[in-house]
Amino acid sequence: MKPILVAGATGNVGSQVVAQLRTRDVPVRPLSRNPPPGGVRGDLGKPDTIAPALDGVDTVFLMLSGSAEALVPTVSLLGERVKRVVFLSSGAVDDSLQEQANPIGAWHRVVEEAIEAAGVEWTFLRPHGFATNTLGWAPSIRADGVVRGAYGEASMPLIHEKDMAAVAVEALTGDGHAGAKYALTGTRPMTQIEQVRIIGEAAGRPARWEEIPLEEARTAMLAKMPDFVVDTMLGGLRGLVGNPGPVTSTVQDVTGGPGTDFEVWAAEHAAAFR
Repeated sequence: MKPILVAGATGNVGSQVVAQLRTRDVPVRPLSRNPPPGGVRGDLGKPDTIAPALDGVDTVFLMLSGSAEALVPTVSLLGERVKRVVFLSSGAVDDSLQEQANPIGAWHRVVEEAIEAAGVEWTFLRPHGFATNTLGWAPSIRADGVVRGAYGEASMPLIHEKDMAAVAVEALTGDGHAGAKYALTGTRPMTQIEQVRIIGEAAGRPARWEEIPLEEARTAMLAKMPDFVVDTMLGGLRGLVGNPGPVTSTVQDVTGGPGTDFEVWAAEHAAAFR
């Protein structure tokens, strides 16, 4: 059996893909700028560093790391060397648009289009809100048990990284996934206020949401992200107030098992918030 190359092998999702493939006794070649033991070093933005890792490989798990445009030459290389690519894309991609309005969707669509043009068998995973995004609240919950932000009533179904990886593993190892664009979500929508409360309960300490003025929240976010990303995220949150993000059954449909509730994710990651 040929090894599967897993890019981003030390990340939240990639590490889960590696672990779940190994559980199935599937040979894995983890790829990262700082690879784990037994992995290989490579930078997705530098195809010459990726080429040696492709020896004997015909299936790749790919994710966006850095610039979308920088990843396109690597995708072209994959088109010459491998048969199947499973790409961790984004739920922000909108197939109804010729030109993506959402910057995050636009970045991922650039890579999707390159993969489509490469002539490989492909599957696109399009997750919506990541449960791991709430790890950004850990410092403030540890400090005083308060998360301060805008649009606390924004409601979305956050997905566990294990569920994204489980769908990826099915697409990497099984048949019937070619050309699929899988929209992935958690099991049910919940507001940011509810997410904070659930995390606090799991961590064994009270935690609450504190709504702050929009401009104050934006200023805090700008310390970490570019303005167009911040404004895209805030616009998305505003749209989720009173209009919860949809729930898909894709995890169940593809893996045959139920998706993971956010309470389980919170319990598994409770140490980060203590």
